[in-house]
Amino acid sequence: MAGNVNPTVRRRRLGQELRRLREERAMTAEQVADRLLVSQSKISRLENGRRSISPRDVRDLCGVYEVDDPRLIDSLMQMARESRQQGWWHAFAELSTTYSVYIGLETDASSLRVYEPQVVPGLLQTKEYAEAVISGALPEVGPDEVTSRVQVRMRRQQRLWDDRNPLRLWAVVDEAVLRRAVGGPETMVEQLHRLVECAQLPNVTLQVMPFSAGAHPGVNGQYSVMEFPEASDSTVIYLEGGTSDLYLEKPHDVQHYSVMYEHLRAQALSPDHSRTFIAKLAADYGS
Repeated sequence: MAGNVNPTVRRRRLGQELRRLREERAMTAEQVADRLLVSQSKISRLENGRRSISPRDVRDLCGVYEVDDPRLIDSLMQMARESRQQGWWHAFAELSTTYSVYIGLETDASSLRVYEPQVVPGLLQTKEYAEAVISGALPEVGPDEVTSRVQVRMRRQQRLWDDRNPLRLWAVVDEAVLRRAVGGPETMVEQLHRLVECAQLPNVTLQVMPFSAGAHPGVNGQYSVMEFPEASDSTVIYLEGGTSDLYLEKPHDVQHYSVMYEHLRAQALSPDHSRTFIAKLAADYGS
């Protein structure tokens, strides 16, 4: 594996390979779990990259799948060892496992399409706006944890400004996002100016879904579409939940959400009109 591939993506690719081996043997996850005396959920989490995979897990699974190629077994076990390394985000102990998985995927993604109906996407938030959002959404979290979460958010944003490997971001935000006074007028003015600034980056496209658009394909809530540089890596649909997140990779799910996103882009204001719209709102807040 290439050295610049982060552990989350290594784990995901290894899981895909293990799933392929199981399917070649025409075995179900339940059958494999029965053979290894483990839960079916463990096999599912190993295959979808949501659980750390140990070399012993690989050895046991290769035994069940009757893999007799020592080079393949060694390669898979090396992938398992590399997948257990830690990315930069693991230095923040308070991060949940689900958030760590998301950051790992986002770090390796080549492009990200986001629809956000409630708040400014995290990759475009100012420090003050992020503090206000996190404090408001998680009232039980103390100041130290809020600070730590903001630091993670600011660290994630570096991909937008990376000259060597910039993230291609396309964001459609609802007009409600821009009118919700998060953190007060000064914070909102700064945030709106930041959106205009980010929208001028060559790798960022920002569109506003105006209230006048009425009902549209995004009324069911926030979602993201993550695409990766490796052709072998399937596109991932990310749906954020209050206590758990959902990742969809099946072709029909990816097709469904991708088509919905095309409709969102078509119904939203154009990028140029969106920048003008946001700049006007900033002026209104400042008046």
